[in-house]
Amino acid sequence: MAALKTAYDVVIVGGGHNGLVSAAYLARAGLSVAVLERRHVLGGAAVTEEIIPGFQFSRASYLLSLLRPHIYKDLELKKHGLKLLTRDPRSYTPLSPDKWTNKAKSLTLGLDPQKNYEQIARFSVKDAQNFEKYDHHIEEITNLLDPLFDIAPHDFGNLLSKKVSLREKLALLYGNRHIRQYVYNLFTRRGEMKDVYSLLTCSAFSILNDWFESEPLKATLLTDGLIGAMVSPHSPSTSYVLLHHVMGGAEGVKGAWAYPEGGMGAVSQALARSAQASGAQLFTSQTVTEITLDSDKRASGVVTNGLEIKAKYVLSNTTAKCTLLDLIPKGNLDERTTQAVQSIDYASPVTKINVALKSIPNFLADPNPSENTVQPHHHGSIHLNCEDMQQVFDAYQDATQGIPSTRPMIEMVLPSSLDNTLSPPGHHVCLLFTQFTPYKLAGDRDWTEEDKANYATNVFSSIEQYCPGFTQDIVGYEILTPPDLEKEFGLTGGNIFHGALSLNQLLFNRPLPIQGPSSPFTLIPHLLLCGSGAHPGGGVCGAPGYIAAQMVNRLMRK
Repeated sequence: MAALKTAYDVVIVGGGHNGLVSAAYLARAGLSVAVLERRHVLGGAAVTEEIIPGFQFSRASYLLSLLRPHIYKDLELKKHGLKLLTRDPRSYTPLSPDKWTNKAKSLTLGLDPQKNYEQIARFSVKDAQNFEKYDHHIEEITNLLDPLFDIAPHDFGNLLSKKVSLREKLALLYGNRHIRQYVYNLFTRRGEMKDVYSLLTCSAFSILNDWFESEPLKATLLTDGLIGAMVSPHSPSTSYVLLHHVMGGAEGVKGAWAYPEGGMGAVSQALARSAQASGAQLFTSQTVTEITLDSDKRASGVVTNGLEIKAKYVLSNTTAKCTLLDLIPKGNLDERTTQAVQSIDYASPVTKINVALKSIPNFLADPNPSENTVQPHHHGSIHLNCEDMQQVFDAYQDATQGIPSTRPMIEMVLPSSLDNTLSPPGHHVCLLFTQFTPYKLAGDRDWTEEDKANYATNVFSSIEQYCPGFTQDIVGYEILTPPDLEKEFGLTGGNIFHGALSLNQLLFNRPLPIQGPSSPFTLIPHLLLCGSGAHPGGGVCGAPGYIAAQMVNRLMRK
């Protein structure tokens, strides 16, 4: 690895996937770039680590679908080693024995419409008929909004501003294919904007109730509106979170989700190799303690491990709170801005539990035909405690009282069912994404190791109701509560999106709902946000990193 220099065109704080995307695009444009990562490994929350000997875990993020297709293509990630294992079926919801019927014990959804019809019809023929229409309706809305994911709110604001000349607007329009596509969508599909407005102002709960009648189907689909969100199923915010999670695809298949071979760290490693191939320098174990400012209060570099590095531009892949309150020298933000940063909603419901298993889980609803035999339903996201939407609402209600959900919403994935590089032969990696758990426990109490062990025991007990013997197959596990996610990965509040994806924290309001430069710019000149706290938000999509890089490239050409 090359030695760290004292000056670059661009310094990027944080080596998460978005920072690596920025680095790759900036280096391809011929700029000198350094990425400084606090941890010993690149990737931020998209990492693979051996927490238990012999088992490779995607410790935080665990599935890939939202990565923007043009980033995958532009940065030649396949050439740089990224291999995707597409899952089919994509979803499996076993029912607890007391909810079994003569027709159905589980619900499996995949990529085949006919199989989906047959599965859903066991619960409701009406729902089976509506499901493909619902899927098409959601896909049409996401296609309409899709270009917005790659447009800087700064540029979008300029298109609407009276202060920007027609000539400048035309230059924006003709110079950015994403803006052209979105403007085209607006003019050719105006009639659908009513559907968009209607969906975004409803809750996922009410949307699903309008479309369907069977509870297992509604509860399964509801999870897409709640992943990572500390909100009630009745909140309007859930409709956007639902859309956010169905915007992507894998290997050209719309709505598909995939396991990267080697875990989520394989995504970050491919991005790192792409960036390095273009000349970017990437450094780990570099703790940035300050973003320096010049006499005009413009970002001028950083201090890392006691060394000052100069830069023409600084991109921050950390949260807005970390960037603006922790890294900018005190006294450089006015009271209004400081208050706005402090008011960002970083509430998180997530506790991630990474488990090493001796064998593949054996579900009562669909028993394995022989011992330790992987079945198709092991490939998808397995939804537990999701027989009906009331169950999910009750889990949320617990957390509002400072109590970890007594019957938590659990999304289980078993990436080793498709990827044999992750665990010893016959053994498996099990990743549990659980909700709802508060950052602070009742009485404003911090989590203790005993609290964490008790919660893990409760989660495992829930799983036992669906697949007896799960607990005795555990080789070891790691539990990451919201405070653990904050400490380990720099996720303020443990929020996986760098700030809630609520309607008041999107587009021009992301990250701050105040007058001033729009995302990815900050109130500090030459300092841009390139992480999930910027538009369009979280998930392993790479869009914030791409947008920030485009802005810097444009400025450097002036």
